Amino acid sequence: MKTGTALKKLSSKLRTIWYSDTAASVLNPLRLILFFLSLFYRSFVSLKNLMYDLGIFRQIKLPCKVISIGNITVGGTGKTPTVITLAKSLREKGYRPAVLSRGYGGKAKSTVNVVSDGSNILMGQIEAGDEPILIAKAADGIPVLTGPERIRTGRYAIENLKANVLILDDAFQHRRIFRDVDIVILNREEPFGNGFLLPRGPLREPTAALNRAHFVIWKDSARDGRYPKYQEQGIGWFLPVLSVYLQPKDIIRADTGEVYPLEFVKGKKVCAFAGIASPEAFSRTVESLGWAVTSFIEFPDHYHYTEADISYIQRRYIDSSSDIIITTEKDGTRLTDFPDFLKDVFFLRVEMEMLPSRDEFEALIFERLK
Repeated sequence: MKTGTALKKLSSKLRTIWYSDTAASVLNPLRLILFFLSLFYRSFVSLKNLMYDLGIFRQIKLPCKVISIGNITVGGTGKTPTVITLAKSLREKGYRPAVLSRGYGGKAKSTVNVVSDGSNILMGQIEAGDEPILIAKAADGIPVLTGPERIRTGRYAIENLKANVLILDDAFQHRRIFRDVDIVILNREEPFGNGFLLPRGPLREPTAALNRAHFVIWKDSARDGRYPKYQEQGIGWFLPVLSVYLQPKDIIRADTGEVYPLEFVKGKKVCAFAGIASPEAFSRTVESLGWAVTSFIEFPDHYHYTEADISYIQRRYIDSSSDIIITTEKDGTRLTDFPDFLKDVFFLRVEMEMLPSRDEFEALIFERLK
């Protein structure tokens, strides 16, 4: 548990710096170190982008359409649900999509790893990583591949799995592949954090990189009726812009897969935990449902749970006199080694709502694919 505790503290410290910074803290020694490191990072990113802009680094165009889903910050912005929604829409329209991921957190080392061939899921979470497994389960019938070089995984999907559209998961900064559609997802609240690049802030590259995008999707934490006031952050006027909201749908019993309505939790005390990029967003979602949250435990993104972690969660569950344990579907992919624990766990399932409509989202995509 010591390693897990250290990771949690580091993750929490960085998020505090990135999203709760103040001018008074600028001379803090840790922030100064992070600031100078971010200057080196900015130089590297700027040089790489300049090389692509001047054509010194050349993009490779694969013999099919390519769509990229990404962002310009680290952390969760709803990329995975967007990939799933897009893959399903493409299949419904008669396309043969395949999803390409780097497989972050997965231990598979091959240059091409077929997580799902569209008929069967061929790898587990440890080999593939949690997000590719989640996509493979949710986007049934759609191939999912991982590998360090998307050029290779893309060619394999085209030649061996008959894909005619490739969806690149988290690939806005991966410029080597030419893409027909470049989508960037931004959190409406604090989309750029403190405005600094890594590691001083959460930005992967300067905000000017948004000029490469074909359109932007704002991710809202609540369906508050603000759409279409998407220009409030001072960007987006030059791009088609949509808004998405992750709507809680139901809960799933982890060990049996039985589905229950959200009302099943009403009146129960909830112990919740999450090891995702924005655990606080999951906490807000759970609280927004009116559930009595007696304990909430944060873990780092892509965290690999251990026996010690499971024992800790169970102690918190008992000590808080909770009636039910709730976590995310993404966390569920990393809990398969603890079948006894899963008997006490439920996954909160969410679905993506597109504003103004899914039809408009699809229209923008398909127009560019023509």
